Amino acid sequence: MEELGTSPPIFYNRNHIEKVKKQMILSIISQGFVWAILGLGIFMTFRILNFPDMTAEGSFPLGGAVAVTLITRGVNPFLATLVAVGAGCLAGMAAGLLYTKGKIPTLLSGILVMTSCNSVILFVMQRANLGLLGYSKIQDMIPIASGVNEIIIGIIFVTLVIAAMLFFLDTKLGQAYIATGDNPEMAKSFGIHTSRMELMGLVVSNGIIALSGALMAQQEGYADASRGIGVIVVGLASLIIGEVLFSKLTLAERLLSIVIGSIIYQFLIWAVIAIGVNTSYIRIFSAIILAICLMIPTFKEKLLKGVKLSK
Repeated sequence: MEELGTSPPIFYNRNHIEKVKKQMILSIISQGFVWAILGLGIFMTFRILNFPDMTAEGSFPLGGAVAVTLITRGVNPFLATLVAVGAGCLAGMAAGLLYTKGKIPTLLSGILVMTSCNSVILFVMQRANLGLLGYSKIQDMIPIASGVNEIIIGIIFVTLVIAAMLFFLDTKLGQAYIATGDNPEMAKSFGIHTSRMELMGLVVSNGIIALSGALMAQQEGYADASRGIGVIVVGLASLIIGEVLFSKLTLAERLLSIVIGSIIYQFLIWAVIAIGVNTSYIRIFSAIILAICLMIPTFKEKLLKGVKLSK
């Protein structure tokens, strides 16, 4: 006879545990693809223009807020996602104008727009967070098992973004954009309007970041005004991990390395959670992972300094 106030132990069979593990792995990979889009957006400014754009922490949740709000009002998820990209582009344009026309440093202009985006998000959603329960999401357009459809959507959008970036950067306009980041003074001497290139880069970058935010909000089932806190660390970690693991890559391979780095980063975060770390403190571990990855090239240089490999 059971004692009062006690309940029988719950036992899970092996099949149930395996199913949960499989679902978790699918979720990690699908999130890795969506975060990779964020990393690709950050690549446009951080690696090509050589400056960090804090607008990312505003345009990411803005994309999610716009997409979710439109979906709850009956708009097609694809159209809602497209409008979210446009909202991100406007955020990037605001930061770009402050930087190129207002002569405000990039870091400060990004912080100003990031802060302003929070008010815009609250205006759009009319609340701090908004759910998608009962509404059709972009992932639902592929009628297969949950988790697998999210991975397929992630692969589709990552492929589209990488293809668009490769096409753009191979054009004369794209080459002028790359030249602006490599050597602004020399680019000016060739008649390139560097301020226009920088403005364009910020617009495109934040449009891609807003796309990531829109997809993530639909995948998670809600949009939140505070969702952008720390996302630039996630994007940079994806980028840096890819660069640390691979070297001497072509542009296409470099973009693919960001995708691989993003998925690896998600598994690292999952490992941290698996050992029992409180999820409230996960951002400090994100920062530590990024710091370690940034220091690896320096450690390699110091360790291999003076070492000669025999033939």
